[in-house]
Amino acid sequence: MENFTYCTPTKYVFGRGAENESGKETLNAGMKTVLLVYGQGSAEKSGLLDRVRKSLNEYGIAMFELGGVKPNPEDDLVYAGIKICKENGVDGLLAVGGGSAIDTAKAIALGAVYDGDFWDFFSGRTKAEEALPIGCVLTIPAAGSEGSGNSVITKKDGMIKISLRTDYVLRPKFALLNPELTFSLPPYQTASGIADMMAHIMERYFTTTPDVEITDRVSEGILKAIIEEAPKVMSNPDDYESRANIMWSGTLAHNGICGTGRKEDWTSHAMEHEISAVYGVTHGAGLAVVFPAWMTYMAEKQPSKIAQFGRRIFGVESHDDKVAAEEGISCLKAFFGSIGLPVTFSELGIDNPDLPLLVERLHKTKGDVIGGYRQLTAEDTIEIYRLAL
Repeated sequence: MENFTYCTPTKYVFGRGAENESGKETLNAGMKTVLLVYGQGSAEKSGLLDRVRKSLNEYGIAMFELGGVKPNPEDDLVYAGIKICKENGVDGLLAVGGGSAIDTAKAIALGAVYDGDFWDFFSGRTKAEEALPIGCVLTIPAAGSEGSGNSVITKKDGMIKISLRTDYVLRPKFALLNPELTFSLPPYQTASGIADMMAHIMERYFTTTPDVEITDRVSEGILKAIIEEAPKVMSNPDDYESRANIMWSGTLAHNGICGTGRKEDWTSHAMEHEISAVYGVTHGAGLAVVFPAWMTYMAEKQPSKIAQFGRRIFGVESHDDKVAAEEGISCLKAFFGSIGLPVTFSELGIDNPDLPLLVERLHKTKGDVIGGYRQLTAEDTIEIYRLAL
């Protein structure tokens, strides 16, 4: 196990009616004038935004609003939000929605206290060291942004999708999680969220760091719980207890606990970001296609941890690592299929993907060699994309 520092300062308020704590928690976080950041209408139509506004008003919080955040959020709304913050003395942000709204709020929080272009942080020109405080009301368990210091934004000029990772600067001060807010999610969105949170765990689980048994077992426990609860949620969307377990799993998958003491990978996320940037697909669904393809490639090149996954998660009995790895991958693909997710490009709705373009974009953004579990060049990554055809 490697040395590590782990700190997750986010306060989680979990359960029925959690959104009604918006005003109290916003004030406790030191925010007096906030920018509400939300999506394209569902939070308004459901009455959620009205409840949040009421709570903020009760605690004397002044507010400005920025709606219209889309899946795979883009930089234009970030610039609009930064302008609102700078012109109106906004001292904090409250995101209402899923990962896209929260990631947008995080990018705004950086840009609002910076004299240059916020994209400097995402391009690596500047290190993120200061940001406005952020809170969130989560409606979609998937991205885990409510508990992480990460943000993913797409630059419309060139459709460049980049993930910015910070240790503490962008971690929300508080996250309000009410599983009832997820009852109305469409089945495909629910399933895509499940794949996303599983991928967050697996990016950390597949490691070359030895002797990480505790972190492995934590990761395996959450993965097995997700696999057990997912069919219940898909068959009965109003099952509060299953929704609650899935929602909390999404947070634990990405708040860093599953990565403690070890080297992480993140190849599959990087490869999927290019797919969703170019073709506009749902991120979690894209991960359901890419991750098994990456695992299949690794079953040939470096099968030991893939085999452990098969044995511990799906009960594969083979003592041969390559066989155990392959059987585990088959089980994972079957699970994804059982909850209505694609596992190939064609099932994702992309019949003829431009693989050379995806590889070119990937390595232009991430470098000639990528990967933590195994270092990969363009020759390797195009083969992984081919395995997803």
